[in-house]
Amino acid sequence: MSKGYAFEDLSIGLSASRSHVVTEADIIAFADVSGDHNPVHLDEAFAQTTAFKGRIAHGMLSGAYISALIASDLPGSGSIYISQSLSFKRPVRIGDDLTITVSVTALDGAKGRATLSTVGLVGGKTVVDGEAVIMVPRKAPGA
Repeated sequence: MSKGYAFEDLSIGLSASRSHVVTEADIIAFADVSGDHNPVHLDEAFAQTTAFKGRIAHGMLSGAYISALIASDLPGSGSIYISQSLSFKRPVRIGDDLTITVSVTALDGAKGRATLSTVGLVGGKTVVDGEAVIMVPRKAPGA
């Protein structure tokens, strides 16, 4: 396996984090890729009329950063998403430094699956949290 962990190398409590400053370009690119052009994300004048009083990032953009951390770092290369729950707690805005952390909370040896807590923080406050179940590659026999 290239970068990442084999199932046998995981342990409860193992975690990884990444931070990213959310930019206007990120929001525009996500809108274009996803097709979600809700004006609360793209139109400041409209967004000022909402409860958020300004533009916010797509909630699923935070979800995409969780996916990237899982695919790149923990468990990493070759891992496959089985499920993900997300609860959006606070808005993420342009210029926010979003820190995503995933942590192993359970391991199912029979199925080769890991359950991860998934949390996004801005300024020490939770903006998104949830749980992911991931199929993790096993070590090759004899490895």
